[in-house]
Amino acid sequence: MAYIFQEDELPKLVSVVPGRERVFFVNKELANVDDLLCGIMRYKHGAASPYHFHENCEHFYFIMTGEGEVETPEGVTQVGPGSMVFIPAEEKHRLRASKDALFYFEFQAPNRFKTTILDGTEDDLRWERVDGRVWVQS
Repeated sequence: MAYIFQEDELPKLVSVVPGRERVFFVNKELANVDDLLCGIMRYKHGAASPYHFHENCEHFYFIMTGEGEVETPEGVTQVGPGSMVFIPAEEKHRLRASKDALFYFEFQAPNRFKTTILDGTEDDLRWERVDGRVWVQS
């Protein structure tokens, strides 16, 4: 079986903290799989994730448009179209749309992880569905 998804037909999730939107293509709800989580993300200029890490989760970003920066304990690195960012499990990180809006593909595996926020609030992990239901990342 193959799953074919059209972005405009999937639920959009909007961060409770303004500036970030995501659309999942593969998750437990859509494909009945928890081995991975993937979709697209859009950050408005200046928007950022909290500084955080994921237990038991490898994390990838593939930047498609825009310019941003990835912050890790080693410092800040500029990224742009064509950049692939790999964050190993338990590594502290933050992504920020630094120069303009950022559009990227995100992949996390497995989708059985816990996120710990180091700089930010619990609202940074809260997402509202366009249809009004709230989805909270575990």
